[in-house]
Amino acid sequence: MKRCRFPVIILRPQSRGRENMGMWRRRISTLGHIPRDTIVLLLVIVRLTTAACADDMPTTPRTPTPQPPMHEDSMDTIEGTSMDLGVISSVIQASLSFLQPRTLDSHEIRDFALWGLNGLSALDPSLSIEEQHGFLQLAATQKTVLALPVPTADDVPGWSAAITRILDVAWHNSPAMRSTGQDGVLQGFFDELFNHLDPYSRYVPPGAAVSDRSTRTGGEGTAGLTLGVDHHAIIITAVNANGPAWPTTLAAGQIVRAINGRPTESRSLETVTSWLNGPNGSLVRIMVESKGRRSTVTLHRASTPPETVFAYTSGKHVVLHITAFSANTAEEMSQYLDEAMNVPGISGLIIDLRGNRGGVLQQAVTTSALMLDHGVAAITQGRDPQANHVWAVQGGDMTNGLPIIILVDGRTASAAEILAAALADQKRGVVIGSATLGKGLVQTIGQMPNGAELFVTWSRVLAPLGWPLQGLGVMPQVCTSLGESELERQLQDLAEGSADSREWIAAARQIRYPVDLARILTIRKACPAAIGTDGDLDAAHSLLDNPVEYHAALATIPEEGATPAGGG
Repeated sequence: MKRCRFPVIILRPQSRGRENMGMWRRRISTLGHIPRDTIVLLLVIVRLTTAACADDMPTTPRTPTPQPPMHEDSMDTIEGTSMDLGVISSVIQASLSFLQPRTLDSHEIRDFALWGLNGLSALDPSLSIEEQHGFLQLAATQKTVLALPVPTADDVPGWSAAITRILDVAWHNSPAMRSTGQDGVLQGFFDELFNHLDPYSRYVPPGAAVSDRSTRTGGEGTAGLTLGVDHHAIIITAVNANGPAWPTTLAAGQIVRAINGRPTESRSLETVTSWLNGPNGSLVRIMVESKGRRSTVTLHRASTPPETVFAYTSGKHVVLHITAFSANTAEEMSQYLDEAMNVPGISGLIIDLRGNRGGVLQQAVTTSALMLDHGVAAITQGRDPQANHVWAVQGGDMTNGLPIIILVDGRTASAAEILAAALADQKRGVVIGSATLGKGLVQTIGQMPNGAELFVTWSRVLAPLGWPLQGLGVMPQVCTSLGESELERQLQDLAEGSADSREWIAAARQIRYPVDLARILTIRKACPAAIGTDGDLDAAHSLLDNPVEYHAALATIPEEGATPAGGG
């Protein structure tokens, strides 16, 4: 390496404080008597000479040493922005502490940290992180800009401080990172970290987390009414079963004449709807008109989770469509089941879970309890003791043993699969449709200091008979994804007391951890995942109308204890 020597003193501010800045200004002032062109020429020579020497410096120091921080004045005056290191540090430390005891498989804090830091390259390919000779080295355009001692494997504070320092230095060496912004940097860190875990663990940034929480819990206080327009009049089109208006005399079809004394005439639907919303617990007076008579209902606004259960009668059967499992799904189901049991001549229930992507596990278990007298609904297993549960139910079948059909398709997932598996394994219902998605992992949610959330997979779900939902999904007893002619043949066989599905149902119930992926794929091919059609409902009505078909399908589920304790 060539050595560079030149008799020019480079005058620059040192990192000791404002007094050096004053000295810098004084030194500049002493050059006042030198012609301006001469000063410019000297500066150009210094710049070129310095650049030539810098090109010969090794990109990685032979003996890494911790680098001093860049001077704040020189960094922030260039970009005018910087990350809030206090927020970054608190989020990183909280996330590492939350992850360590809860992930499905055991990992060191070091693993989480290095996985996340590798996300810097995704934000800016010129950045890279390497661990060499006991130091973490951050390189920008192949030049080391920071080297820090590697903390011990499970030192949460140590790794949190190191990550924060690295992100800070990377930020000031990368225009791409600065353009991404602080939230983008955190998103990139966690995206790469979770890429090394399972498909469902994830980081949800503050804005989206607020929206998600609002969806789960109901958000702003409201009356729980859906409004529409009919012949230029604002009318009630639906009353949310979870909302404060449900127990009142308010009903679909009524004309809304005023909200808190403000007439609705000539007002837009959006404006009138907004009048219904307000702080939780606040009063709202709603004047309605029905058959020429006006009345006023006063109620307290409340956070109202979205309605997830919708019901209608089809002949002697009641169809309950569950779109998701939110905070009030079981309560909604309870209300609709109570009404269904008062339908004259009812002979069966159809629970439609097609397209249901899941939601809150406890709600699925509680919903199953409404139709089970006793027994296990699901089993969860994880490393954290709090993740291990046997979800048992007792004494609550509101339907008095009424025949039940559960409709599923390739989009049915998570909590919806738990409900389908619980009713099937307990021989409480017959599953019709196609193989479901196969999401048998449960996430726990961690609130971060910046308002973000971590969804971390911490347990596996086993059905009551001990088989895993993850990857396998729920196999139907009547398959509708093989075509109409094949479905007709299955129904004919069931009418004769036999079931084609007995073989794949038995094979599915024998699967145990650790799973054999090839075997799972073979089982799922027997009734491949598909989007549901009207044929599903037709088959459901057929089974409910023909007890022989229904009981033949029900008998495909093996008795508890008939499956092997291991293997798969």
